[in-house]
Amino acid sequence: MSPNVPELDRLPGLALPPPPLGGALEAELSRLAPVAPRRPWRDLARVGGLSLAYAAALVVLLTVRRDLHGLPVWWIAGYGAAWFAGFATLAYLALVPRRGAVMPRWRTTGIAAVIVALGFVTAGLVMHPSAEGSIELGLARVHEGHGCLELGLLTALVPVVLGALALRGALPVGSRWTAAGLGAAGGSLGGLVLHLHCPIADAWHLGLVHGGVVIVAAVLAAALVPRVVERRAPTGSR
Repeated sequence: MSPNVPELDRLPGLALPPPPLGGALEAELSRLAPVAPRRPWRDLARVGGLSLAYAAALVVLLTVRRDLHGLPVWWIAGYGAAWFAGFATLAYLALVPRRGAVMPRWRTTGIAAVIVALGFVTAGLVMHPSAEGSIELGLARVHEGHGCLELGLLTALVPVVLGALALRGALPVGSRWTAAGLGAAGGSLGGLVLHLHCPIADAWHLGLVHGGVVIVAAVLAAALVPRVVERRAPTGSR
């Protein structure tokens, strides 16, 4: 023990002034401003409502698939419900943290994104009923599905952008997995639009193109959204 310690004990009223703030720290503190806390459920309602309205407008603008009347009702309703469930579940996981937590549940979101993407690819390859007016392409012409891929990604753009805006400054870690979940959610919504619009009833097209929309949207979101969020996050943000 230092021999000077007993001397300090005899000076209980000694108060040393704090060191002055550095110029950089003082400038940083001067830029701090109050930030409203996140409201995850409000964010989810906003992202979900606007995204669904946008998807519905696309379906109306592009018209409903011409072979709809001859397809099994169970497949139209069930597969459509699966697409919607994929969108709603992934958007919820990406935007709403666990009770008592602040950060999004990025691990669960990432795992769910992988499961949903692989699930839709597999489902498209396995279930592909057709009717009068349906189109069959086959594996040799699967590359002709780029129009559906573009439409699906165009649909995914809105929920991904809205979700990224809602999560600005809230992704200190796990941002890529959360962004992938947002992308997969948008891709699922794109798949729903394609399910209601595209008359192609072909295993390869439904699996690799419609299901592939989820994969491509997730990968693009994981690559781009973290950069945008980090660049636009305000100093001292939530």
